[in-house]
Formats: sequence, structure tokens, C-alpha cells
Amino acid sequence: MTKDRTTILTAFNRLLEIMDELREKCPWDREQTWETLRTLTIEETYELADAILEEDVNGVAEELGDLLLHIVFYTKVASEQGHFTILEVINRICDKLVYRHPHIFSEVKVANAREVEENWEKIKLTEKAGKTVLGGIPSSLPAMIKAYRIQDKARGVGFDWEYREQVWDKFREEVDELMVELMSGESAERAEAELGDVMFSLINAARLYGINPENALERTNQKFIRRFGYLESETLKKGRNLREMSLEEMDHYWNLAKEQEDQDS
Repeated sequence: MTKDRTTILTAFNRLLEIMDELREKCPWDREQTWETLRTLTIEETYELADAILEEDVNGVAEELGDLLLHIVFYTKVASEQGHFTILEVINRICDKLVYRHPHIFSEVKVANAREVEENWEKIKLTEKAGKTVLGGIPSSLPAMIKAYRIQDKARGVGFDWEYREQVWDKFREEVDELMVELMSGESAERAEAELGDVMFSLINAARLYGINPENALERTNQKFIRRFGYLESETLKKGRNLREMSLEEMDHYWNLAKEQEDQDS
């Protein structure tokens, strides 16, 4: 283990030295700021998310390396401006992990993972004066992920259904309210609000049943892309255009795509 850690430290030091040299000699790297790196970091994060969903182990390793580079890059810029160094970044996360895991590094006892999460949220609220339960959720998060995090953080302080099955009554209630607005056709704004309530309730149900709604929807997106791609390719093979086909004909190829997936699985 000691030898492995020495090798890791050597590799990390090599990355720091490469970053120093790039920052000094490369015209592109010299021009980068936190602001210019921000969108690239978001892109790299989504590329990692794609690799995880595709179960691409090599891709995950590569994308993690890209994100590690970004961490080093941000810190290099910060150190040049006298803000903080990579040593401070590492020590801060180490201190935070120790502080937020008193059941490991102190005398606190927990029975399960849920109690760990509840303690985590309580500890976070004590770290900064005036901090609220939902205050730490980034405003720029995609709406579905944000809804999931809102519900998860509310659960951390005990605001949740007593039994998860209760969520379906709420979901059906929201669907009924949406249908009333859609059938009346009186207000697109109210219909939009009710649709939001339906989606929020469904995301809540997914959370309660241990399903990540973002991952679930993305898998369905990819499934639709595959099946539609099959439909399109088979149509082109016959020298036809999708716009010329009837819905019944398209359904035929769609079902063939489903059968092909069933055989491959």
C-alpha cells in the first residue's frame, strides 16, 4: 500500500508539473480563467455522466482524468492570484470529510445509511450561520436534478412521506388537476404549473423507490434514439422517406426494433 501511495503521489506531482509548464509556455493555457474553464468543466462532467450510463469503464477513467485536470487548472489560476493552493484544496476536503463523518472519526453512532445522510444535513446547517436546508442547491442545476435534490434534502430533516406508497395518491391528485386545466383550455400558464406539479410528484416517487429519475429518463432517451435510428435506416434501405410512410408502417419497424433489442438482451 505504501508503494502504491508513493506511485500515486509521484503521478500527481507529475500532473502539477505539467500544469505549471503548460501555464507558462502554452498560449491557450495561459489565457484561461475560471470563467473560460467553467463551461468546459460542465461539458466534461456530462461526458463522464455519459460514460457511466454506457458502462464504459475506460471512458470513465479518461473522463475522471479530464476532471482532475480541471481541478488542478482552477487551483493553478487561484494560486497565481494568491487565493489558495492545491494543498489547501486537499486539506479542506479532508477536514470536511472527517467533520461530517463523526460516526467514523468520533463517537457518534448510526444504524444505517439514512441516519448518516440525516446527520450530514444537520452538520452542514451548523457550518455556516444563516444557512438553510435548501440554500446549498445550485440554482443552475437542470430542473429534474434540482427537484430530486430538493426532495432529498427535505427528507434529510424529516420532511417526507411516512410510507412511500402514499406518494401515489398525491401523484394521481396532481394528474387529475392537470387534466382539469388541459380540458378547460382556459390558461396555458395554469396548465404548465400543474404539469410541473405532476413531474415533481413523479420525481418524488422515483426517489422514494430508489430510482434516479435523471438516469431513468436518459436511458429511455437512448432507447428511443436506437429504435428510431433502426426505423430510419430500414426506411432508407427501401429507398423511402419517413414522411411518405404511414404511422402503421412506422410502427411495424418500431416493433421490429423492439424485437431485435429483446433478442440481443
